[in-house]
Amino acid sequence: MNKEELEANIAKFVKMVKESDNIVFFGGAGVSTESGIPDFRSVDGLYNQKYKYPPETILSHTFFEENTEEFYKFYHDKMLCLTAKPNAAHLKLAELEKAGKLKAIVTQNIDGLHQAAGSKTVLELHGSVHRNYCTRCHKFFDAQYMKDHEGIPHCDKCGGLIKPDVVLYEEGLNYDTLEAATQFITEADMLIIGGTSLVVYPAAGLVRYYRGHKLVLINKGATGMDASANLIIPEAIGKVMSQIK
Repeated sequence: MNKEELEANIAKFVKMVKESDNIVFFGGAGVSTESGIPDFRSVDGLYNQKYKYPPETILSHTFFEENTEEFYKFYHDKMLCLTAKPNAAHLKLAELEKAGKLKAIVTQNIDGLHQAAGSKTVLELHGSVHRNYCTRCHKFFDAQYMKDHEGIPHCDKCGGLIKPDVVLYEEGLNYDTLEAATQFITEADMLIIGGTSLVVYPAAGLVRYYRGHKLVLINKGATGMDASANLIIPEAIGKVMSQIK
């Protein structure tokens, strides 16, 4: 896509947003890379960094149970990016929600940046690093407690193991979150998909519930939904979203 085509598509996207009042945003790791949080599959992503085990193995339920200390080394170093700030995409989405145009954000991210930007209706398919619970007494711990804790984090009340409220590989997604996401997407008049290659299921399968004719894909690489999209913009999500005035 040349520069003129790209600019024309962005202009068309901005017009679609202005003409819509029931927008749902479905986002992935690419939304947060502009805030300095690494994704998994890009050139600089976690899959292309060298670890003793592949990230997909480390972030599995089995690995958490059998190699808890190794899990927490990775989690502490790579998942707790607490200094990251919301970028232009997060801020614009919060602005659209406040204006009544955006009804929900459905995100695969666990970093809490949408809420930090001011968004209220955020459906976190894969949980959040900001919620951590003792597996024995269920006491809540925030992300800073986890960041400050060396080694395997234990509850300061009962000594139980603390587990992040994030969905690991081999674990199921929260049923209520899935149901709510499905309903929002089904009822949307515009669905914006940004910063995701749509390869992680069952989350990616949710976008197929969209029934409208304003399906926009904003992602630097190709996705499995390209053939179904009404508009494709191969550009950084923050750069595109900031064009909405």
